[in-house]
Amino acid sequence: MTNQDVRTNLPSALGSFEQVAAAAKGKRVIVFLDYDGTLSPIVADPDMAFMSDEMRAAVRDVAEHFPAAIVTGRRVDKVHGFVGLSELYYAGSHGMDIKGPSSNEEEDTKILLQPAREFLPVINKAYKALMEKTKSTPGARVENNKFCLSVHFRCVDEKRWNPLAEQVKAVLRDYPELKLTQGRKVLEIRPAIMWDKGKAVEFLLKSLGFDDRGDVLPVYIGDDRTDEDAFKVLRTRGQGFGILVSKCPKETDASYSLHDPSEVMEFLVRLVQWKRRRSSSAMRPRV
Repeated sequence: MTNQDVRTNLPSALGSFEQVAAAAKGKRVIVFLDYDGTLSPIVADPDMAFMSDEMRAAVRDVAEHFPAAIVTGRRVDKVHGFVGLSELYYAGSHGMDIKGPSSNEEEDTKILLQPAREFLPVINKAYKALMEKTKSTPGARVENNKFCLSVHFRCVDEKRWNPLAEQVKAVLRDYPELKLTQGRKVLEIRPAIMWDKGKAVEFLLKSLGFDDRGDVLPVYIGDDRTDEDAFKVLRTRGQGFGILVSKCPKETDASYSLHDPSEVMEFLVRLVQWKRRRSSSAMRPRV
């Protein structure tokens, strides 16, 4: 593997791991992870986006050594079911539903923040309207992510993409409280508030007590347009860095790249190995 990834025009996070390790030396590393396309492959049916057992083990090891969070457009209960790890923080609905680590007994008390709670009734109305409006488009799928909605068109004939988008826009004219954005073959409908994955990262850093500390290195790994908000926050802070998961050239605020979930897993494994070596050497008695 070369140090420079020509396909994304960013240095490879694996090929540049020594630089990553040097930046992390003496710092408290905080790991933020997107889910779809990062921990699991992109699949036609969003309900089948399972992560591998090997990836789950890698993420479990990360959470054992670093504060770690999943930041996703999915609803929290859905992605928690996929990941199956209670020791993580979860920021679902593009950061509009943030919950902390807990046992099953604490399920009702672990909510940290839900800045869009007041929008739930209108989101549910829009969901029903979108289901009705898009049912005539073969392959279209509307997913209710609690505080946001996703209209998937990965399985829609390309000739129908624009008409589908117009259908969605027609529905949203009746819901001015909601806004439309686009991700990887998905239309995202969210409350029209100043909140995104970047805001979620800032909130979590503050909640963890790392907001005003200089000895912190946040690392955010993601593959979608919505992850750019988090990349931008880290670049603006001048603290930590984003890692874009992509094989294609993209305009991005990330600092490094990884090709796919398999490389993400390799990077996470190496990060844990680095931490274990650091901890082991720190515990070794001096002679």
